[in-house]
Amino acid sequence: MKELIKLMAKALVDDPEKVDVQEIKAQQTIVLELRVAKEDLGKVIGRKGRTAQAMRTILSCASAKEQKRVILEIVE
Repeated sequence: MKELIKLMAKALVDDPEKVDVQEIKAQQTIVLELRVAKEDLGKVIGRKGRTAQAMRTILSCASAKEQKRVILEIVE
C-alpha cells in the first residue's frame, strides 16, 4: 500500500523526487504519512480535499483484503 500511495502521489506532483511515504504499523492499523514538496501540497490535497479523499478511498478498498485499517496523513 505504501508503494501504491507513492505511485499516485508521484503522478500528481511536479517534483516526484520529493515524494516520501513513511509507514507506521500497529496491530490492526497502518498509518501512511505522505510528504511532498510544499508547492505540490495543493495538488495532492485537491480542491475541497477531493484528491486526498479519493486516495483514501482507494486505500480503504486495498486494505479490506488484508482486514486492516489504513490511515493516510498528508504531512507538510
